[in-house]
Amino acid sequence: MSELTLPSRLSTVFTQTAIAATLTLASPVSADPNAGAYLAARQAGIIGDYSAAAGYFRDALLSDANNLSLMEQTITAFVGTGEIQSAARIARPFLEAGGESQIANIALMAHAARAQDWDTIFELIEAGHEIGPLLDGLNQAWAYMGKGELDHALMRFDEVIDAPGLRSFGQQHKALALAMSGDLEGASAIYALPPNEGVIPTRASVVAHLQILCQLGEFERAANISSRVFGNNPEPEIAALRAAINAGEVPDLERVVSTPSAGISYAFRGLSDILAGEANERYLLLYAQAARYIAPQDANAHIATAHLLNALDQYDDAAQTFAQVATEDPAYYSAEIGRAEALRRAGRSVQAIEVLTQLTRSHPELPLSHASLGDIYRRDEQFAEARASYTAALDGYPETASIRWWLLYSRGISNERLDNWEDAEADFRAALLVNPNDPSVLNYLGYSMVDRGFVENYDEALAMIEKAIAARPDSGAIVDSLAWVYYKLGRYQEAVAPMERAAELEPNDPIISDHLGDVYWMVGRDVEARFQWRRALSFEPEDAEAERIRRKLTIGLDAVYAEDGQTPAPAVEVATGD
Repeated sequence: MSELTLPSRLSTVFTQTAIAATLTLASPVSADPNAGAYLAARQAGIIGDYSAAAGYFRDALLSDANNLSLMEQTITAFVGTGEIQSAARIARPFLEAGGESQIANIALMAHAARAQDWDTIFELIEAGHEIGPLLDGLNQAWAYMGKGELDHALMRFDEVIDAPGLRSFGQQHKALALAMSGDLEGASAIYALPPNEGVIPTRASVVAHLQILCQLGEFERAANISSRVFGNNPEPEIAALRAAINAGEVPDLERVVSTPSAGISYAFRGLSDILAGEANERYLLLYAQAARYIAPQDANAHIATAHLLNALDQYDDAAQTFAQVATEDPAYYSAEIGRAEALRRAGRSVQAIEVLTQLTRSHPELPLSHASLGDIYRRDEQFAEARASYTAALDGYPETASIRWWLLYSRGISNERLDNWEDAEADFRAALLVNPNDPSVLNYLGYSMVDRGFVENYDEALAMIEKAIAARPDSGAIVDSLAWVYYKLGRYQEAVAPMERAAELEPNDPIISDHLGDVYWMVGRDVEARFQWRRALSFEPEDAEAERIRRKLTIGLDAVYAEDGQTPAPAVEVATGD
């Protein structure tokens, strides 16, 4: 569930604004004497590597300090890395020199919010240095809260609420402001409104509502809402809140929004959330970094930023950002899961395994760390360790948990790769009992039965793979499985078309190219068979497969079968239907 959800019309408006604001990355720079640094910076910015871009732009700006376009792009790079103070130092003279940039306005607004410089926020907006209707309205409202002018703040929140498409967002912030001011009843009343009038339920809004209800002593009502929305969610933050509700304890409201600066940070993060999926991640990162700068103690701001860095393939930066979450924070567990994934993607699997192993010790009651550890072991082909981790995860999850089918499937793969077929088949079939239509499980089990030569299972395997193809017709691996069933049944002519289709879908897969060569050989197309085997070798298959392919090229497929003591299925004539 996203932190904030708003109508698609609002999302479209802000997507257009965000994209327009960041087109500066393509703006020309005139007569830049440090062209190498500039070009390197632009390329880094295009791919979303703001860390590299910031360094290059800083160097380029030294050679052309008054170039407005270069200043704007340097501001963008600094905001993208979270160096808001550096961005603000350039943004002020940029605006004074006549420059206009939404991102410069973001930098100055974020800098003022962190410094609790409320007057500057008003001055920026009144001078026309705006970000957009939503953020401008909320920032002014929170600035009024900072100045102690509650009536003016509520009026500004109401103006946001009355704007087309902004109602839920405005109501959420108004409720938080009321709670901060001590009007818990007023805040609770907003959350009690129907979603089309009040706040659209999200994880963040429900958590805020529950904490406010506890402050009011309405524990039974809080327990009912918690049970309906979160069930038995084992995440530490939710589990701690559920335990407090059940014990009749009053949680600290600081976990909601405790200061006007935190309110502005929440607004920036919320805008990044509602644009997710519609705007490029490198644009969303600018808002997330602003939120993180304003409220450096907000774990959710760090986590949101780190996820965007992951999406931009900036894995080392993502890992460092996840690591900013304090160990005592309830969100620490989620942050460490994210850090491990970022480390894995960065090619640092050993460190990722260390992170997850520590989590299994510090949070033994939470099976997700075992599941994540199993995934890393499996990808690294440490299948015995993967199997043990998946088993630990399965032991920790209740029988009704939706993740169980995936864990069974993944453990089945690990068992199959360990040549423990009996347990692998049991896991695959157990996964299908939970999720009977999953094409990945159907294909893996069907293909494995055929590839292992279990003739008595060929009809069942064919039915499974046909069902998988119906669900995922453009999967090269699944189409290959169908062709391979035909091959194993001796229906070589029927295997040609789907195997060729599989090779089109996965042109660089050594197994599929090898299979296509085998099919061609069995229908008498020897020259094409050898071509496909050579292609398969060029894609660097595993050593054992590569050696077998070389033998086929040397002595032919028939002789290789004879060497292996195998006999291919006799060819089955295809009915012509005349």
